[in-house]
This record gives sequence, C-alpha cells and structure tokens, in this order.
Amino acid sequence: MKIKILLFGYLQLPILACLLAISCAAPSNSHEPIDRRAAQLIYTRHARCRMDCRHITEREVREILENGQIDYRKSEPDARPDPKYALEGNTAEGQHLRIVFAPTNRGLVVITCIELGVEWQCDCR
Repeated sequence: MKIKILLFGYLQLPILACLLAISCAAPSNSHEPIDRRAAQLIYTRHARCRMDCRHITEREVREILENGQIDYRKSEPDARPDPKYALEGNTAEGQHLRIVFAPTNRGLVVITCIELGVEWQCDCR
C-alpha cells in the first residue's frame, strides 16, 4: 500500500516525520510524577529496616511501584528538596502495602515501607 503525500513547502517534512515516528500515535504518560519503570531503586537505611521488620521484599516494592495507586492524601508533591509519593496496592502474596518514593536527580529513592492494617514490632529510627 502506497501513501501519497500531496503537501507543499514546509508542511511536508514535519507530517512525514510524524507518520514515520511511533511516538506520534502512542499515548503519553507524562502525567505520572514518578518513573514506574526505574531501572534501579535507591533504598534509604530506614526503608531497609522497615522492609526487614515487615517482611517486605524488593520484588514487592517493585510490584507496588509498577501497579500501585498514588494516594495523594499521603503524598507530599511540593516537599523540598524532593517530592514524595505514597503508592498503595496489594502484592501477589496479599500484603496491602504503602511505599513512599521520592524522585530525585540521583534516581528513585524508597523512603519507607508500610504494611497497612498490620502492626509490626520494629526498632527502626
């Protein structure tokens, strides 16, 4: 199937480029305040301690990052120096988690991990 472009002058190139570019038709996720596909997560000492106390694995943190819903009531998008976003969801193992992430210029930082509805004994500072 041939497509014939009958445009003149400066309009022809931008339209042709758009026709050839996949991103022109793809929906944008620019409304997401965090990168849900971050290659590497940076864990704070506090997050590691909470994960240990609450039996939360890195795989479960990644699950919530990829599939969780942002709870803006528990988030601080205007926080300085970095915004903080609380993502909540259920893991494959049935844990209801809230994970707080901070997008920084160094990468996506895991601030803390909470299992909702369960009280764990923990000595994290």
